[in-house]
Amino acid sequence: MYSLFDSFFAPPTIVVVSEERLKAAELKAKEKQLLELKVRLEQMQEYYDKLDAEIKALQPAREKAINEAVNDV
Repeated sequence: MYSLFDSFFAPPTIVVVSEERLKAAELKAKEKQLLELKVRLEQMQEYYDKLDAEIKALQPAREKAINEAVNDV
């Protein structure tokens, strides 16, 4: 007969993994990390380019405001 008490004292499960499979899993994990990092870098580059374009678009207005302020003095 099975009881709740038996589930607490069940023998532990032992998993044996070969060195090759362990290294393959490690390689797969590192490749996934590299891919995720590449995606983040691309996103950051896109944001950098967008922000740079916005700054360049605002430069003429800034210079005009500075010139007007200097001419008012």
